[in-house]
Amino acid sequence: MGATGTTGNALLHSLLALGEPVRALTRTPERPLPGLTGAHRFPVEVQYADATDPDSLRTAFKGASRLFLAMANSPAQVELETRVIDIAADAGIGHLVKVSAPAAEPDSPVAISRGHHAIEEHLRATGLTHTVLRPYAFMQNLLRLAPGVAQGVVLGTMGDASCTYVDSRDIGDIAAAVLTRPELAGRTYTLTGPEAVSHPELAARLSVLTGREIRYVHLTPDELRDHLVHRVRMPGWLAEHVTEIEQLAIARPDTPTPTVGDLLGRPPRTLDAFLQEHRNHYRG
Repeated sequence: MGATGTTGNALLHSLLALGEPVRALTRTPERPLPGLTGAHRFPVEVQYADATDPDSLRTAFKGASRLFLAMANSPAQVELETRVIDIAADAGIGHLVKVSAPAAEPDSPVAISRGHHAIEEHLRATGLTHTVLRPYAFMQNLLRLAPGVAQGVVLGTMGDASCTYVDSRDIGDIAAAVLTRPELAGRTYTLTGPEAVSHPELAARLSVLTGREIRYVHLTPDELRDHLVHRVRMPGWLAEHVTEIEQLAIARPDTPTPTVGDLLGRPPRTLDAFLQEHRNHYRG
């Protein structure tokens, strides 16, 4: 589930690279999956499924032995994911891999993370064999900074705190490994990139990349939330989530983990390589 999302689509490509047959679940099966056309769709089976439609889930899970669950964060996430988990258990799914979040704890300062904790607890209670992936901030989300970079600024409320950005393609490779190697199942993996980078450092790297001065502008949490709602047009709950995540970086400084390298047998992708790959996106 989540075949059109950032992580799910990365997993799809990882499984294809391994030659694994896969059923990609989407609410819009009539639309081409990102990066998959023509012969590249084989052996991908594309099928309709919607977490708000239990019957579609029961149909989609028939004949499947393993399920990858990644859903976009939303206020309804706990309700939807627990429904998916229950139907997967009834359908005889043998192993479920869930994408969770850092600080997935009952008293987490991040509301979405508290929701992920509740989902993880529900998953444990089912008795399903399961694996939990807790990735830190996706490098791909940095592409959303392009409008600000065009104006010479990176806005945030992290101060000098650092973030361990991880490439979603590494998460996809990890998920593929966990789904296809039974010895890796049944654990919780915290996934980070190879270094912790602050917003001022990110602005400096973007300056080198674009050949223009990019400044980090520190905002208060209220200022950032207001900017995201009124200028970026984010829903209020999502603006609150972004603000909480940035404040979490201050309260709990990020530290890189070796997990990605240990599981994949290669170094994780670097932030510099990601920025260079997408340099034209920032140069406009």
